[in-house]
Amino acid sequence: MHTGTSRASSSSRRTASSGSTVCSSTSSTGSAGTTSSGLLTEYGEVMGKGQGALDKAMPDVLERLVDRLPTILIDTLREQWNGLTNLDKQIAEIERRRQAWLACRAIAAIPGVGLLTATAAVATMGDAKTFRSGREFAAWLGLVPAQTGSGGKVQSLGISRRGDIYLRTLLIHGARSVLFHTKEPGPWLEQIQKRRPLNVAIVAQANKIAGTIWAILAYDRQYDKDHVSVKPA
Repeated sequence: MHTGTSRASSSSRRTASSGSTVCSSTSSTGSAGTTSSGLLTEYGEVMGKGQGALDKAMPDVLERLVDRLPTILIDTLREQWNGLTNLDKQIAEIERRRQAWLACRAIAAIPGVGLLTATAAVATMGDAKTFRSGREFAAWLGLVPAQTGSGGKVQSLGISRRGDIYLRTLLIHGARSVLFHTKEPGPWLEQIQKRRPLNVAIVAQANKIAGTIWAILAYDRQYDKDHVSVKPA
């Protein structure tokens, strides 16, 4: 028990430390920007408040001051401004990675989805809201039957195999693991196993996993095994 508590405490400290790093970097950006703005005010160049106003005004301000200030000071101000821009990019990248990490943690809780599949899903999908539904995301991955037919008769074939083959393969392997190893399959999975051949049941489970991944990412929620999807009226 002591070891588990220590690990949890260590994890909390790391998370808090990561948040502090982002806040500290943001604070440094604001501090440097205020210093530069204050210095330029002494030379009659008044700019609006905020990083956005500083970024917009700085190039023209430096051009106007070229003939009034020593070159070494102009170069120093330009280096400070460029440093702020680079720091903003680094902060944005840290935030992007943090959001991706949180998304991976959320969908890794789905049965059949490990960290590898979660990482691949987040990287492949991008913005989940570009897909209108989980069904559309599953279709994009090629986890729905291809269809053919004429004269009003439609025949379902094997899966279309469109989309990202790597992620589709991971989802199918995860679905196979769920079918063979889950202790609580639930009524839906039990019925699909009774009514369909094994490979069809595996693809159906992979399709369901893909839909769940989309729902969690699109609606920014945690996995809930008891959640019931309700179609809008």
